[in-house]
Amino acid sequence: MISSGPRPVAPFSHAVEAGGFVFITGQMPTDPAAPEAPLPEGIEAQTRRVIDNLKVVLGGVGLSLGDVTMARIYLTHFERDYAALNALWPSFFEPGKLPARTTVGVTALAVGALVEIDLVARRG
Repeated sequence: MISSGPRPVAPFSHAVEAGGFVFITGQMPTDPAAPEAPLPEGIEAQTRRVIDNLKVVLGGVGLSLGDVTMARIYLTHFERDYAALNALWPSFFEPGKLPARTTVGVTALAVGALVEIDLVARRG
């Protein structure tokens, strides 16, 4: 668990390391400083908050977005939000260094979120 990380919405660890890979649990668009605060409005704002939360967890284990090898993204309104997510996604990574990615439409997410993202990163 990362002490500065977002409060978990279920029983899990923020990150688990095995064989040089670090698996980062799906993060929600909650505010680590105010977990009960309303979620940001819209897919862009929620995605930015999720990425900020993922950066906190990655930083807590000595990694950054540059170490990410795979991302899984879950959207509750896939058809509505997929294009906006795709337009924003490259801004989080160095040009030409996007991780592998899967995006899935789901019926619901915890805390009423529009988006959840989990990551796999690799050391060194």
